[in-house]
Amino acid sequence: MSHPSPLPDCLTIPPFTGPVSGTIKLPGSKSLTNRALLLAALCDRPVALGGALFSNDTELMIEALRALGFRVTADEASGTLKVENQAAAFCAETTVDLFVGLAGTAARFLTALCAASPRGIYRIQGTPRMNERPMKGLIDALRALGADIRCLGAEGFFPIEIHASGLRGGKVEIDATESSQMLSALLMVAPLADRAVEIHAIGGVRWPFVSMTARIMAAFQPGAEDNVELVNDTCFRVRKGGVPAYSAPFSYAIEPDASAASYYAALPFVVGGRLCLEHLHLGLQGDTAFLDVLSRAGATVNATSGGFEVSYDKTQARHGVDENFNAFSDTFLTLAAISPLLSGPTFITGIAHTRRQETDRVAGMAAELRRLGQEVLETEDTLVITPRPLIADVTVRTYHDHRFAMSFGILGCHDLHGNGRPWLSIENPGCCAKTFPHFFDLLESLRRKVSAA
Repeated sequence: MSHPSPLPDCLTIPPFTGPVSGTIKLPGSKSLTNRALLLAALCDRPVALGGALFSNDTELMIEALRALGFRVTADEASGTLKVENQAAAFCAETTVDLFVGLAGTAARFLTALCAASPRGIYRIQGTPRMNERPMKGLIDALRALGADIRCLGAEGFFPIEIHASGLRGGKVEIDATESSQMLSALLMVAPLADRAVEIHAIGGVRWPFVSMTARIMAAFQPGAEDNVELVNDTCFRVRKGGVPAYSAPFSYAIEPDASAASYYAALPFVVGGRLCLEHLHLGLQGDTAFLDVLSRAGATVNATSGGFEVSYDKTQARHGVDENFNAFSDTFLTLAAISPLLSGPTFITGIAHTRRQETDRVAGMAAELRRLGQEVLETEDTLVITPRPLIADVTVRTYHDHRFAMSFGILGCHDLHGNGRPWLSIENPGCCAKTFPHFFDLLESLRRKVSAA
């Protein structure tokens, strides 16, 4: 895989002048890559991860594992990561400093991993924004299981220092309403505890990501698929693992990223035509639910043996929809960004927790849509977007959030003037390197194919 092209501080998006067509290869799932890296680190032998994502978030996870003593080798050209040297990990005699940037998965997973380790002192911090993101639910739960976690700034937030001596197990409550990553982190390290762990989730569970976690845990525990028992809708019982707690097959294949797929699924809906999202199937990732949303809005979505195909004939209507995005909230920005092209209002609910992600995504989306001339009603948990004529020559602010850059990058492909003249620019497009470094290169390759037709 070639390195992404350098991006300017502000990128003008040329519209597509015709319908898109072709097949695209999506990057590997960030959520699965970072889960698989953690579980591979807990195995008793080398593990190769195929189809892995190479991005800022996964690189931060890799560098942290290396600092902890694991050997992680990467072959970006083949999309492969290999984790080994597990026996030599957690042996440092001095404090190990870990930096997680703005990567929420790395932050939560590494906190749980270090708290469950048998020994060592670990100091974890992120960017100023990461140091404001929710950690309290996970910190409190790990402490209840015996972890010594010290908040070095505000209580319940990064930076933290962990004095590790393992986890004792037993019953524990966790409030993961602000981030399901906290519950996933606790589930993955629970088999390392001295005895079984019974986890009670306060405030409900966002099932798609928790189900993903339980299923990948089973893949790394051959013969022990029932180690995570669902007691009821908010209670999980995790059996104590063996030594080691995980014993993976020699390789594990990572699915394409369903969150990243939402942008390219929306592209034919914006410009017309059809795209096949290669190797994307209904599997571990709940964000594939976005395809159903597009279908209700007017796109045609078909599952094929090679992946999902999304098509749209621009003579057909594009309808506003009413959708609760609580279970797949990373994709709400994709719908919100293209909502000016829909007929009738779009109602988006279940998104209050996204106010504490890379940025306040609800407020940011409302602000940018208003700058584009749209009528937006914003509450704590909802956006109601009524289409109005788009205002041209706007530079969309991204708030250092990759999902703003990519969502509005797709809207900018709309040929507003009917003559291919650009009308929308993206501030700081390079922020998409967090999860999809090649996003704008892929978009340009599809645009050139249209121009050459």
